[in-house]
Amino acid sequence: MMESMREQSIPYRRMYNMLIAGGKVDKPEQVVQQLGALQAQDYHQALWAVGMRMQSATAADIEQSIEDRKIMLTWPIRGTIHFVSPEDVRWMLKLLASRILAQDKRRLEQLELNQQIIERCRQIIYDALQGNKRITRPNLMQLLEEDGISTKNQRGYHLLWYLAQSGHICLGPKEGKQQTFVLLDEWVPAAKELSRSEALALLAERYYTSHGPATVYDLAWWAGITLSDARQGVEAVQSRLVSEKIGGQEYWRADHVQIGSIDEGPTVYLLPGYDEYLLGYKDRSAVLKAEYAPHIVPGNNGVFMPTIVIDGQVAGKWKRTIKSKGIDIEFNLFAPLKDIEERIIEAAARYCEFMGLPVAATSFQVVE
Repeated sequence: MMESMREQSIPYRRMYNMLIAGGKVDKPEQVVQQLGALQAQDYHQALWAVGMRMQSATAADIEQSIEDRKIMLTWPIRGTIHFVSPEDVRWMLKLLASRILAQDKRRLEQLELNQQIIERCRQIIYDALQGNKRITRPNLMQLLEEDGISTKNQRGYHLLWYLAQSGHICLGPKEGKQQTFVLLDEWVPAAKELSRSEALALLAERYYTSHGPATVYDLAWWAGITLSDARQGVEAVQSRLVSEKIGGQEYWRADHVQIGSIDEGPTVYLLPGYDEYLLGYKDRSAVLKAEYAPHIVPGNNGVFMPTIVIDGQVAGKWKRTIKSKGIDIEFNLFAPLKDIEERIIEAAARYCEFMGLPVAATSFQVVE
């Protein structure tokens, strides 16, 4: 059967490859493996980013998979926290984080940090964590302070960030409301080392399998690599990719992905903030109109709001308020959509089910 124009569109194919539309998977690790990495600096939003791509899941299921070391959190890409597969973390850090650290000299100077202080911190933290211990961030800060190392004015955070990207530590499961840290070598088993060219090839294949159709500029932005490196990665795996010209631009996607048909009528999804569907591209114009972008990325300051996606297009944003008896959800649409409100509430019910609470109240308004 021939694909409809909707099914041939960039947004629909991306939704399908990203496990938003079409078939879902059973396990959190399958989601993370498919997407390569999912941005996760907002922890609760990131749990939903994984859960919404599964057949059935609760927030507790995703947290259990962190506890079971099936998926993990660290800073492998663009100096930002992502969910990543344990078997991928080392080659990603080596290929991608090393570039971020090489660009960190000025920030270290601003914070009055140097390699001698970093090494001292590494030793203190290693001694505290070895033996499969987990320590919360405040307690690690206290350890450094007790040793005469100031953690004020972002110094402490930057030290943990630096040591994680250097491959010494990573984030462990939460302890109450606090994130813990663990030693990477104890938390994640050793994996086969990849050469630089092998890593670039694997990176490109993962990206286009999950994010395609996308350009080489999108890959370079997402991975934080040079255009030259992005092109090298594409070249290495182009026999397993398909390229097509859309609007004068060359787009790449995996050649083995079969796009299924979708339900009649509008498809509605409530995506978390920072979701790969929007954030995973340099050019977001295929799914987000320029005039709406300031509502989703206010002030263009790197904060991405949770979005309402209708037929592949960002049509508004949503906000939740968790209460003891349920979740209130406020929908802010870019245009009145009275005929679709019921579907939006159904999408909200799926989110609330994931959180283990009922929908308490919903409200609609149009963004001015």
